[in-house]
Amino acid sequence: MSDSVLRLADVCRTYKGGAEKLNVLKGVDLEVKAGEVVALVAPSGAGKSTLLHIAGLLERPDAGEVYINGRECNALGDRSRTLVRRHELGVVYQFHHLQPEFSALENVMLPQMIAGKSKSKAMAHSKALLGQVGLSSRETHRPSRLSGGEQQRVAIARAIANSPAVLLADEPTGNLDPETSDAVFDMLVNLVRETKLAALIATHNIDLARRMDRILTLKAGQVTAL
Repeated sequence: MSDSVLRLADVCRTYKGGAEKLNVLKGVDLEVKAGEVVALVAPSGAGKSTLLHIAGLLERPDAGEVYINGRECNALGDRSRTLVRRHELGVVYQFHHLQPEFSALENVMLPQMIAGKSKSKAMAHSKALLGQVGLSSRETHRPSRLSGGEQQRVAIARAIANSPAVLLADEPTGNLDPETSDAVFDMLVNLVRETKLAALIATHNIDLARRMDRILTLKAGQVTAL
């Protein structure tokens, strides 16, 4: 049996537009193990976002299977898929998507409270997470008072707040300048190592990709090592 935390097996996805068919994924096989940071590098339009959406249970494949911690997820109903996303998956996007009316601390608390954690426990854990990403002094600041790098650090803390098994990131440093990008990336990788997450990170930055454990690419609808 595979010891991977995230596994895609023979995943296919086709989009239809009238008589036209676009075969985006053609039998994709992919595995990521605990504590492993895997880069997904491919040009725009190759299917990176589709693959991440399927891995994140936001979209269902036309064929194939998605396993999270060994659990088959395609046959799950919407409620069960939502619970898997809530407890097993963390997602970081290119834009931070923080709630502007809440402080950094409150933004990290929100997913925990939605998952059923008490306010006091969510607050204590959020303070610890913000400390890990170097933002203890910025807890009460709203997103508009944080720099781009600080906003993305809060977004990363929020993504791992419920101790997920898998972290999916789509160009997580794409909106940052090179120096800030390096700092945020290093912090992200260190968190993955410390928490033993399985991380799949889509990026156009080949220099960052080379600092990960493996580099995969999407070509003609299939995933291959680069």
